Amino acid sequence: MSLPSFLPLLITGVTGVPGYSAFKYFHSKYPDHVTAIRPVRYWPLREKGIIPLDIEDRKGLATLIKQKRFKSVLNGAGSCALKSCEMNPVLAYRVNVQSALNILEMISSHDIRLIHLSTDLVFPGKSEGLYTEDDPVSPVTMYGKTMAIAEEIVMLKNPAAAIFRISLPMGISVNGHAGAIDWILSRFKKNNPATLYFDEVRSPFYCEDFNEVTELALGNKIRGIYHLGSHRHLSLYQIGQIVNKVGGYAPHLLKGCMRKEAGPMPPRAGNVTMNNTKLIQALGTDPFRKWPYLERHVPDDRDWHHCRPDDMVFHPEQIHKCLYRIPVAC
Repeated sequence: MSLPSFLPLLITGVTGVPGYSAFKYFHSKYPDHVTAIRPVRYWPLREKGIIPLDIEDRKGLATLIKQKRFKSVLNGAGSCALKSCEMNPVLAYRVNVQSALNILEMISSHDIRLIHLSTDLVFPGKSEGLYTEDDPVSPVTMYGKTMAIAEEIVMLKNPAAAIFRISLPMGISVNGHAGAIDWILSRFKKNNPATLYFDEVRSPFYCEDFNEVTELALGNKIRGIYHLGSHRHLSLYQIGQIVNKVGGYAPHLLKGCMRKEAGPMPPRAGNVTMNNTKLIQALGTDPFRKWPYLERHVPDDRDWHHCRPDDMVFHPEQIHKCLYRIPVAC
């Protein structure tokens, strides 16, 4: 059987949720044709197909690209740590902009397909949300600002690239608390409270759908900016409710507040939900399932997580079955 034309594939940002999920998916499907790079200092991440190479190492990147003869790159490198980026703009620029520049420089003399990951936080948030790709960006955080700069650079230097503005990827993180679910779990597992916002609204998605979209896009010629998020829009507080209840954790551990009550650092966006119609039309299919998949896991008021009906199972194992992945049976 012939291999897809986008192989061999390089994945950057493997320490992030979407990068790690994509690596596990593509490497299991095409084990000898997928490579991921991780920071040299991140020694605990040791798996076949993942090599230690800093994205700042231009010489090492050039050697790797020449050696592997990549046909495509999924660039998920960067840092979404809002407070760290706010406190250190130079670092934010280096990890979110310079990393993209390095990839662009390394592939500029090769015929290599590029998919670059950006974020819904290039928008400030508005009451109705549902941003389209034609809406002007106006980020409120240094993270969003640097990601918006990276978008412009990618479009300027590689107009054939596809940029996916992603919302919250609901999958497993390598370090156990980088992803949305994992951070909330890291609080509840230690019996610590988690305070989440009523008025920050996102478009969370299953990583399985993200992987399918990425594979489709790698194999075609779509270009430009696309919004990648599911059809269900939830506040961070609602996401916390879901993790709290499905996992069977104590309801009092979840706290809620408005963004303005949390203080100015780091700044928070509001309703940054995205319209995904353009991407669905470009792909010719709608790959998005709602997160969470089961309607009984969707909150209908602020005290929803306190109610534990007898016909539902509440246990951390259910998070892995129903929230990290599309459930087969829950």
